Amino acid sequence: MTRISVRGFAVASATAVTTVGAVVGVASGSEQGTTEPVEATAADATLLADIPAGQQAQTASLTQQADNAVAAADAAAKKAAEEAARKQAAKDAQAKREAAEKAAEEAKKREEREEAARQAAASRSAERTDFAVQSSYTVAQVKAMAQQIVGAGQFQCFSSIVERESGWNYKAQNPSSGAYGLVQALPGSKMASAGADWQTNPATQIKWGLNYMNDRYGSPCGAWEFWQANHWY
Repeated sequence: MTRISVRGFAVASATAVTTVGAVVGVASGSEQGTTEPVEATAADATLLADIPAGQQAQTASLTQQADNAVAAADAAAKKAAEEAARKQAAKDAQAKREAAEKAAEEAKKREEREEAARQAAASRSAERTDFAVQSSYTVAQVKAMAQQIVGAGQFQCFSSIVERESGWNYKAQNPSSGAYGLVQALPGSKMASAGADWQTNPATQIKWGLNYMNDRYGSPCGAWEFWQANHWY
């Protein structure tokens, strides 16, 4: 049934009700002496059936617009969050790169300082190991040389080995093996790499012995640790 037929039915029904009411009212008035007209509510009957389709469409359109707005807001918020995360990740990566570069630069500077310190120490060592040549040396003089050449940090270990190998006698010689000098180099001629006067100059023997311990054991204390376990080095 269309809107027009419903409206027509409602109007016809209202007209019929009005007609019947009028008749009843006349009859009643005749009997009771009153004549009050009965008004038909055809308009009310019309509103009950009259629900415009356009209004329903408008309501649906507003709902759809609200849903679209919510979806757009969610998409915008997600995009903004992703962009913020991307920017933060880039910022963190940049900070890490800068920290790594700074650490590398500091390490390089530290190595340069350490190298300069080593060179300065070597220079000072060379200066303090230039001892006047004598015809003979006392044990105290030889020990004083060793303290200056070896350095305080390793001297005790160096001294412990020399004490057991030669008793600080720079002319000590092992009759069976031929080992010679403070550190009992075998053969003694090995010490010529430190100086041609290796047989008579304790400073030359100390320099050679220190180099040997550093090269073979890392330090005089490393050599002393090995000596304690094996009684030779």
